[in-house]
Formats: sequence, C-alpha cells, structure tokens
Amino acid sequence: MSATDSTSALQDAIRSAAESGTRLAIVGGGSKAFYGHADGAATALSVGTHAGIVDYEPTEMVVTARAGTPLIVLEETLANEGQMLAFEPPHFGGGATLGGAVAAGLAGPRRAAGNAYYGAVRDFVLGAKIVDGRGQVLGFGGKVMKNVAGYDVARLIAGSMGTLGLILEVSLKVLPRPVATLTLKLHERDGARAIERLNAWGGRPLPITASAWRDGELSLRLEGASAAVASAAENLGGERVVAAEADAFWRGLRDQTDGFFSGPQALWRVSVPSNAVPLGLDGRTLIEWGGALRWIKTDAPAATVRQAALRAGGHATLFRESPASPKAAIPVFTPLAGPLARIHRELKAAFDPHGILNRGRLYPEF
Repeated sequence: MSATDSTSALQDAIRSAAESGTRLAIVGGGSKAFYGHADGAATALSVGTHAGIVDYEPTEMVVTARAGTPLIVLEETLANEGQMLAFEPPHFGGGATLGGAVAAGLAGPRRAAGNAYYGAVRDFVLGAKIVDGRGQVLGFGGKVMKNVAGYDVARLIAGSMGTLGLILEVSLKVLPRPVATLTLKLHERDGARAIERLNAWGGRPLPITASAWRDGELSLRLEGASAAVASAAENLGGERVVAAEADAFWRGLRDQTDGFFSGPQALWRVSVPSNAVPLGLDGRTLIEWGGALRWIKTDAPAATVRQAALRAGGHATLFRESPASPKAAIPVFTPLAGPLARIHRELKAAFDPHGILNRGRLYPEF
C-alpha cells in the first residue's frame, strides 16, 4: 500500500465547506456506515487516500499511522514483529481503516474478560492529529505514555464518530502477541449461571482473554505463557477447540459475521455491570466481556430495552436497526441527561463551530 499524505487537500475541503455551510460526512472504508445516525444531506469526504504508517518502533511498542491506513495492513505489520492492537478492533468488512476504528471507539472480544482487562480504544491512544471544523490541524498527546500534554483530548477523539474533527493520524500503544492461545467450550444451559461462573473466574488468576455465551454454550479463550494456558485449561475443563475453528469463531464475533447477528430483528448493544442478571427481554442474547456486554436480538420496543438496561445499571445502543426499530425514529445512543448534553454541545461548538462535520452522527441535535 502506498503512503500518501492528503492533509492539505482535506484541509481545503473542510475550509470550503465551512465557508459555504456544506455539511460533510467523513468516510474511511465505509465498513461502519451502519453505525450511528446518517445525514442524508451531507457530502461525502473520503480519507481513504490519506494512508500509510508514519512511524513504528517495535522496541518502543508504539505505532503512528494515518487515518486511511487499512486495519488489515496495520495488523499484518504489527504481527510481523510479534505485536498486536490489544483492543482487537472490529473490522465489519475488508475496507476497515484505522481512523474509522478510532472514531467508532469499538473494541472486540479481548477488551474485558476474566481478570484480564486490556481496555478500550481510548486506553491505547497516545496522541492524535485532526482537522477541526475550521480546517485547522490540531495535535494532541504524543508518542509515549510519559507525554501527558493534551492526553485527555487525544482520548476524547476515540468514539467521537468524527463529530469533533477529521482524524489525520493516530499514535497507539501496541502489545506483544500471546505466546500460546487455546479456546475451550463448556456446556452451560442457563445464562444466569454462565454469568455467575464468568464473574467467579474473573476473581481468579486465569489467563482468560475472551468469553462468550449463547444458546447453552460457553466459550473461553486462554492466552499467555504456555504453562499458564495449559494449567488453566486443565483447571477449567471443557472441550478444546481446534485453532483454526477457534480463530474463525472469535473473528466471527468481532466482525459480526457469526450467524447470531443475522436476521430481521434489531440488534442492541447493552453495556451493564458484569454481574448483572439476564435482562429478561424476548429474543436471543449473546454475552461477552465476562458478562459486561450483552448483544440482544429482539423485536421489543426501544423503551423496553432501555428500561431493562437502566434497571441493570447500564445503557443500550441500537447497533443495527430493523423495520420495527428504525434509526430514523429511535435515538441510536441513550439520550443524554441535561449536564452531559451541554458538555457535548459545547465541545462540538469548540471543535466544529459551523456544525459541518458528521453532524447528528451521535445525537441528532448536534
């Protein structure tokens, strides 16, 4: 893949849009176009040509790359050095880019499982460069953890869905790939019992780096030193899964190519405390992150889903719409309380005073 710096062209496009009041929809590989609200009146602004790894020093475990860099290219580069993006970003398609992964702020199966907490996307962002709604290039953070100047702002970019600025470049902390990996399958008919077991294992020194329960089957991924993985497998029991099958399973969950995610029902992403009991909603449930993430396929009304999540101490996101739950009629993200809405509105005004960048992608009003 050729490295291309399109900073000047992207700045010019944003400045021109700001002058004319033209709303822009920032597009990378388009793999996450389904996520959030779409602005049908916006003009697409592609960052796909702004690509390439800018700096990578394996001994420092830091990589800096442009937003349009394909995730698959970045991950292959890291793998060649025995390293990885520990938050295991979903691809949702072959065109996924680094900028899209950071803007969406979504992490895969490895984020939280057992007592191993790798963290969210924002936990690995060391620095970022963006073009704001005025066409200015702004830089935050740095390339090492010691550089904390503006670090919180760099982290703020993760999950902002392009509403605060067009991501140009990101510096990320990377981690070594595990020496040994093994997936176990255990039979567990009851979801409540699966949650209890996952939380119990989370209090023990077990190298669990991913977990998933659905339809009476509980899957665990063990990673780490060979001796630790072998010992944990002996302790936990269950059926050992062939490596190729296991890789396909976790990738299917990460990218939602698994059959669970198909079908006409709405898909809700519900974040709750790991020990929250099953939510009691009609439909199918898949549990990840040691119990903290519940994927729910249901025809239940949005208010019912959100009330159930709230009672459990969490919140619900309409991840994929359905005819019965269209995004045009339902807020994708849980509506913000007054003080939080004010903070979001003020941040949007500071970074994008003309309101032209991915307007309404997170919340319709800004």
